[in-house]
Amino acid sequence: MSSLFDSSELLRWMYMRRIARAWVSVPPPAYRPHLDEAEALRWARYLNDGLHEVAVQSGGRLQALLHLPLEQPNAALEILNARDAGDLAVAGYAASTTVGEGTLADAALDPVWAALNAQRAFLFLHPGDCADPRLKPFYLQNLLGNPHETAVAAGALVFGGVLERYPAVQVCLAHGGGTVPAVTGRWQRGFDTARPGVDLGREAPRAALRRLWVDCITHDAAALQCSCATFGEDRVLFGSDWPFPMGFIDPDQQCASLSEQTRHRVFAGNVRALLDSMR
Repeated sequence: MSSLFDSSELLRWMYMRRIARAWVSVPPPAYRPHLDEAEALRWARYLNDGLHEVAVQSGGRLQALLHLPLEQPNAALEILNARDAGDLAVAGYAASTTVGEGTLADAALDPVWAALNAQRAFLFLHPGDCADPRLKPFYLQNLLGNPHETAVAAGALVFGGVLERYPAVQVCLAHGGGTVPAVTGRWQRGFDTARPGVDLGREAPRAALRRLWVDCITHDAAALQCSCATFGEDRVLFGSDWPFPMGFIDPDQQCASLSEQTRHRVFAGNVRALLDSMR
């Protein structure tokens, strides 16, 4: 997929589809979660230097989402602390939904969340590797594993109280929130009936989920409506996943069944609201 490494192809695709600007991040195969702390920091800096260069050369049409290796909290913190707040080539950060055998609510990540909160930063979460060997056949690591991993990450953020403790972080989940819309009622029921391990001192799941943003890549109008109902129609952002086949390669056609109001929000209005929340 040579176009993945050619930003001019992305800019051409954007021009043909009347997309004014885009935020870009590295693809999941580049995450390399197995690296130790020093190697993870060195690799992330290499990736981020490349993203930054692409953004600068785009003349303002592209901005970078810097890679954060959350599986190595100290390395992630160094990247956060090194950011130049006045650098217009950087829009925020992107990271994997998985952090080894831990979760996004682990105490080791508290300094990272605090730094993100202080910056009022945007953080895009996208699944990395799926560890379930049962999903190797039939492309299920992507078709089922990715939405599942997104929901696992969201569950940690909700039940661990991360979204409530760090409300200025603008967290965005890939793929319309994955399988979260299908299990939101179950999460709320578990909270309402005080299931073991559920901290009732935390914000209730339905309310916490309204703090999240999601992209629109569900490939199904009914599924996207479920995402709108779960997170709020005002919290759904246009995402492309360009140039991968599982993305929105032809967004006009793939979003044709949405109402005019929803289309306007997804393609323009919600982004303006997001930018206002980051100021």
